[in-house]
Amino acid sequence: MEYGSIEREIHVDAPPEVVFEVVSSPEHISEWWTDDADFEATPGAVGELVWGDRAQVVPMVVVDAQPPRLFSFRWCHAEGKVDDLATSLLVTFELTPSGTGTRIRLTETGFREMGWEAAKLEELYRDHVAGWDTFVPRLGEYLARLVSTR
Repeated sequence: MEYGSIEREIHVDAPPEVVFEVVSSPEHISEWWTDDADFEATPGAVGELVWGDRAQVVPMVVVDAQPPRLFSFRWCHAEGKVDDLATSLLVTFELTPSGTGTRIRLTETGFREMGWEAAKLEELYRDHVAGWDTFVPRLGEYLARLVSTR
């Protein structure tokens, strides 16, 4: 196993503008992924992703925001330090119009660069694979519900 990157792709029956809003705004992210989130969808903005009753709080930094086609952020910073020198994982949502909907391509990269020993690298990579295998379908389901009520 390479443990280099994770890629997931789904098609949703929602326009890219709606999908961008759902992957880049805290109020929507907390409906399909985290329990809470706080950040601005502006490159360089620092925020946080929250699970449980603040049981797990993960800092994140917005890398790129190009509505309605691209949103990316860094998270899982080494030792929890958010700075330009800290190693971190990069999550990117690429949104492409497709028929009457949108193709969402999620990639998460940077695992090998984290400097983890082999067992930890394998464990965390598999944990993130399982996570995206759960949350990408939830993203699709949430978008379907959201579009059906608009």
